Amino acid sequence: MPTAAAFPSAAVLGGEIYVIGGWNASGKAIDNVQVYNPGTNTWSAGTALPTATEASSAAVVNNILYVFGGDNGTTVTDAVWAYNPTTKTWTSKAAMPTARNGTLAVVEGGKIYVIGGNLGGGPNFVATVDSYNPATNTWTTEASMDGAKDFPGGGLIGTTIVVADGAPAGSEVTGDTEAYNATTNEWSELTADPTARTGPCSGVIGATLYDASGYINNAGAATTVNESFSLSTNKWTTTLLPIPQGTMYPASTVANGQLYCFGGWADVNGTAISNVQIYQP
Repeated sequence: MPTAAAFPSAAVLGGEIYVIGGWNASGKAIDNVQVYNPGTNTWSAGTALPTATEASSAAVVNNILYVFGGDNGTTVTDAVWAYNPTTKTWTSKAAMPTARNGTLAVVEGGKIYVIGGNLGGGPNFVATVDSYNPATNTWTTEASMDGAKDFPGGGLIGTTIVVADGAPAGSEVTGDTEAYNATTNEWSELTADPTARTGPCSGVIGATLYDASGYINNAGAATTVNESFSLSTNKWTTTLLPIPQGTMYPASTVANGQLYCFGGWADVNGTAISNVQIYQP
């Protein structure tokens, strides 16, 4: 990456991957939007965010990129920004019902579900779930998860949102894995991740959730463990090839059937790294 970043977010827009904000190597929140082209393995600079933001989440609906919450390094925000690639401009949208950082954003049925996170002001981890409807620019508060999760992994398998791992409280990590049915607005418990962690690189490819690296509450280096979860069998596979460089709190997304991990920290409270790591199942 041109600018190393920990706690960025990422999403695929127009065949390119937008890596949004984060902390730079000096530990400052940044407004950078770094655009990666998987086809040419090149970077370009996108239109900067209106404000420096780290620990946000991001998703794309109808060729518009949305960025949710995060913080400026000190204060958690409820801001929602929408990026139009045609005009190359950011627009402010209806604020989140609850200001949070460390959330997971998953698209299902044309809506974006913003899941878990931290309220800021200390270890205020939450199980909160809010859905955003881009067509009406409105929010709905949905059923909360069974357990709080800050910086969880997850994604959409079929029509089911699967959320795994995260931090349920200060100095704790969990492997708790849950499934959400948007039609019934209900959560159900799944088999827990054998490697409890927070801040992993994760995403769904086909019908499988991949969950790599992250912080395992060891006050040290990120784990290199790479696992996968099958919803149909409700089982985790633990024998996958490890990630080359352990990382926690990277940006992650799936493009062209591959899992991309951008930046993060190699060690807890470390210095942002610029690595781009790609997993090909």
